[in-house]
Amino acid sequence: MTYLIAFGIVFLLAVIVIQIGKVSELASKIRGEEEVELQNNTTQGIWGMIFMVVFLVGSVVSAYYYKNYMLGYGPLTSASEHGFELDSIFNVTLIFTGIVFVLTHILLFWYAYKYRQQRGTKAIFFAHDTKLEMIWTAVPAVVMTFLVARGLVAWNNIFPTLTNEDKYIEIEATGYQFAWDIRYPGPDGKLGNKDFRLIDLANNSLGLDFTDEHSADDIVLGGTDKIVLPVDTTVKVRITAKDVLHNFYLPHFRVKMDAVPGLPTSFIFKPVLTTKEFREQLSQYPEWQVPADPKDPEGPKRWEVFEYELACAELCGKGHYSMRRVLEVVSRDEYNAWITQQKSFYMTNIRNTDADPNKGKRLFSFEIKQREEELKAEFANVLSDSAKTNIIPLKNVFFETGSDKLSDLSKHELDNLVSILKGRPSVRVELAGHTDNVGDAAMNLDLSQKRASGVLNYLVSKGIETGKLVAKGYGQNNPVDSNDTPEGRDKNRRTELKIISK
Repeated sequence: MTYLIAFGIVFLLAVIVIQIGKVSELASKIRGEEEVELQNNTTQGIWGMIFMVVFLVGSVVSAYYYKNYMLGYGPLTSASEHGFELDSIFNVTLIFTGIVFVLTHILLFWYAYKYRQQRGTKAIFFAHDTKLEMIWTAVPAVVMTFLVARGLVAWNNIFPTLTNEDKYIEIEATGYQFAWDIRYPGPDGKLGNKDFRLIDLANNSLGLDFTDEHSADDIVLGGTDKIVLPVDTTVKVRITAKDVLHNFYLPHFRVKMDAVPGLPTSFIFKPVLTTKEFREQLSQYPEWQVPADPKDPEGPKRWEVFEYELACAELCGKGHYSMRRVLEVVSRDEYNAWITQQKSFYMTNIRNTDADPNKGKRLFSFEIKQREEELKAEFANVLSDSAKTNIIPLKNVFFETGSDKLSDLSKHELDNLVSILKGRPSVRVELAGHTDNVGDAAMNLDLSQKRASGVLNYLVSKGIETGKLVAKGYGQNNPVDSNDTPEGRDKNRRTELKIISK
C-alpha cells in the first residue's frame, strides 16, 4: 500500500509539472517570447541565489550535525600516534578547499544572477588577461606547494627506517578473495621467508618456507580469528595479496595501503588507545548511547559493542564485504598472555606429516629447547609419589630405516637424558625398544634389542654408569596404536625409558 501511495504522489507531481509547462507555453504566446525569456532569466537568477544560500547553509549545518560520526571529529579521534598528524593535514586541506568551495559557489550563482540577459546590456569580450592568469596560477601553486611539503614531512614521520635496535612487532597481512591471513612471528620475533612456488592450497596456502627456522614458529590466524595488538607499541605490517588488488584499511588508526599481488608493501603505526579506552571515549557522546540493535531497546549500547576493524577498501569482488576482520588493542601484558597461547602453524599442521620437508632430517633449536624442558618435567612427574606411569617415551630418538644405527638427530634427546641421569644418581632405568609388525617377528625382536642396546651404549659413552641401565627389546609385541595405518606404525616404532628404581 505504501508503494502504491508513493507512486500516486510521483504521478501527480509529474502531471503538475507538465501542466505548468503548458501554462508557461501559453503565457509566452500571449505576452511575447522575448518578455517571457527576460522574466524567466530574472526568476531563475533569484531562485539560484536562494538555492545557493540554502545549499551552503545546509552544507555547514549538516557537517556540524554529523561531525561526531566522522573520522577525526567528536569521539572518533585517531587511535594511532601518527593519525593526529594526518587529521591535522586533513583539516588544513579542508580549510583551503572549503574557502574555494564557498567562494566558487557564491560567484557561480551571483554571476548567473548579475549577468543575466537584460534589455540594453551587452557582454564584454576579451581574449586574454595576463594578470588574471597569473593570479589563478600562482595562488593554487603556492597552496599546493605548502600542502605537498607538509604531506612529505608527515610521510617521513609515518615511515621511519626501523633498525634491529628499535622495539617493534612485525606482522603480515595477506589478502585474497575474500579474507585476510594474518601472520605473527613466533618466540624468535622474526617472520620467516615465503616463496610463491611453495604455495600448496591444501597445506601451505601462504607459501611459507619451512626450511627457514624463522618460519617454523610463525603463527597464522585464520579468516575469522580476532587480530590482537598491544597498545603503545610500534607495529610494522607487511601487506601482500594472492589474487587481485586489495586494500589494508584500519580507519580508526588512519592506516590505508594497497595490497598488490607480487608487490609487497608495508605500513608502520603505533596504537595509543586500547579497545576498552576507545569505547569509554565513545560513551561520552549521546550518539553512541543508543541501542546497538534498534529492535532490542534494552540491549547493549552502540559504544559497548564497538570494535576496531580491518576492512578491504577495494571492490575486490562479490564477497568484498566478508573481508572485515575484528582487531582488538590490549595492554602489553594481555598481549603477551594471548600470544603465548597461539600455536605455530608449522608445528600444529605440518610437522612430521608428508608435507614436512624436515621430517626425519632436522630439529629446530626451539624444538630442542622445548623438548629439553618437557623431558625434565616428564622425569619429575614419573619420580613423584603421585605418578600414574613409570614410562617416558623418548620422542626424538631416531634410527636409520631397518637399522640399529642412531641418527644424528637423536643426540639432542640423549644428551638431555644424560644431563638428567647425572643429576639423579640413584635412579635406575630400562631402555625399551619397540617396532611395528612389518616383517618377521623374530627379526623385529632382534632389531628392537639392538636399538635399545645402541641407546644404552651412547649413554655409557657419555659417562652414565652401566649398572644404572638395562636394555631390552620387545619387538612388535607391545603396540600403542594400530599397525594398519602408516601413522599407527610410526607411533609403534619407538624407544621408551622405564623407571626401574628411584
